[in-house]
Amino acid sequence: MQTFRYGTDTLSVGLALDLAEGRARGVLTPQVMDRIRQSKQYVDEIVSQHTTVYGINTGFGPLCDTKISEADTRALQYNILQSHCVGVGAPIPAMVAKLMLITKVQALAQGYSGVNPITLERICWHIDHDIIPLVPEKGSVGASGDLAPLSHLFLPLIGLGQVWYKGVQTPAAAVLQQEGLEPVVLGPKEGLALINGTQFILSFAVRAVQRLHNALEAADIIGALSLEGLMGTSKPFDPRLHAIRPFPGNQYVAHRLHALTAGSQIMYSHADCGRVQDPYSLRCMPQVHGASRTAWLHLKELTTIELNAVTDNPIIFSAEDTISGGNFHGQPLALPLDYATIAAAELGNISDRRCYMMIEGRFGLPKLLIADAGLNSGFMIPQYTTAALVTENKTLCFPASADSIPTSLGQEDHVSMGSISGRKLNQVIDNLEYILAIELLYAAQAVDFRRPLVSGPVLEAVHAYARQQVSFADKDRVFAYDIAALQKIIADQSLVRIADTVAAQHHITLNNASHEQFGLY
Repeated sequence: MQTFRYGTDTLSVGLALDLAEGRARGVLTPQVMDRIRQSKQYVDEIVSQHTTVYGINTGFGPLCDTKISEADTRALQYNILQSHCVGVGAPIPAMVAKLMLITKVQALAQGYSGVNPITLERICWHIDHDIIPLVPEKGSVGASGDLAPLSHLFLPLIGLGQVWYKGVQTPAAAVLQQEGLEPVVLGPKEGLALINGTQFILSFAVRAVQRLHNALEAADIIGALSLEGLMGTSKPFDPRLHAIRPFPGNQYVAHRLHALTAGSQIMYSHADCGRVQDPYSLRCMPQVHGASRTAWLHLKELTTIELNAVTDNPIIFSAEDTISGGNFHGQPLALPLDYATIAAAELGNISDRRCYMMIEGRFGLPKLLIADAGLNSGFMIPQYTTAALVTENKTLCFPASADSIPTSLGQEDHVSMGSISGRKLNQVIDNLEYILAIELLYAAQAVDFRRPLVSGPVLEAVHAYARQQVSFADKDRVFAYDIAALQKIIADQSLVRIADTVAAQHHITLNNASHEQFGLY
């Protein structure tokens, strides 16, 4: 198992996911622990010297000018952790909460926050034992960081709140007793250090980078299968065309589509059919999918920066050198998250158009993709679902980052709303996976009408894998079951893995090295 050194090694999206999914283990090295102890010593000196520093011996937010006595500096940290637990709504996925723990350790381990090493060790204990706090999904404005969700995340440190324990929602106090542990005793500044930061926004971004990458890969594959079913042409994917408009995302998608359709009997069977050009949803896949790739890449790059950033406040450089700044503000992630939301929605938009085309009865396909239309409605209604999901996604495309509501009695007078951006991007991806599943349902049916002609090896393997989940439909049935089965193989990434495996076996390069930046790791 790979070892990751918190506060020393560079964290990537892929590594964060490896840590969260148990493929890697994070450690706090002796050198990092020394750095953390030194930072804590600086805070202790500030307290003993009665130097006024925000959040250490002052109140919070609009109470920043209220002095707190040395005797009360510890109580202050407990109070902030409890008073800021105001989240509402359903718990976020445990995986996202675990990513919050991981990304918070990476930030604190850099030694600018003045936390006690024991506190960091306890957070790592939660990660290593998969005892994950429950965090409500709503309540953060993404300004002074994600105050409410981070407060809920760290309540279990002091014996409060709820955790997932052996798959069951359990009071943290009971779990600590079961495990023979005492609550952590927070020192000066520790409560503030725990709840200041962008880890809620960041963890939803990490999850979205992974999920949108998979959806982009699947969209190319399923789009290529639809192209085969509709007997479209691969000429618009010629690298010469994209060399004279060299957007890297467009070039990358064009390369993939060209490789996926190479060697296809279906493609070659109509080379001289006289059809001048295909509708946009087929021939413009490199431009549309490629633009979404570009948006995804922007999000990935900025997420990687944030994964290795310190988003606490105040920052402790020494006992004499502290800065109360705004590194906790979520705007650097809020904007690219909203951009990626539009990119994900557009993948669904163009997919719906391909679905519609496949049921129109054009290009030699039967109307509604079924031989006996009339008695059977065939595949008429699944496209209603894509239409509904596409429209729902459009309503989710309003950028949360375009809004700001003052909080904290005007002290926090501009907020990012990035927490909302992160959550709704994942909602759009939820819908996108179902849209792509319906396109796959249609494309597999369309390709069956082209038999005995076959596609290239990758698309044939994808078609066969889809057929393992759902059979050819020669009469009406409950298509909801088919949609759910195909959504599962898209969401769990197995469809993309099948394509990549078969491509490697046949020495087909789907992910060319010249565009390695589009990889997840």
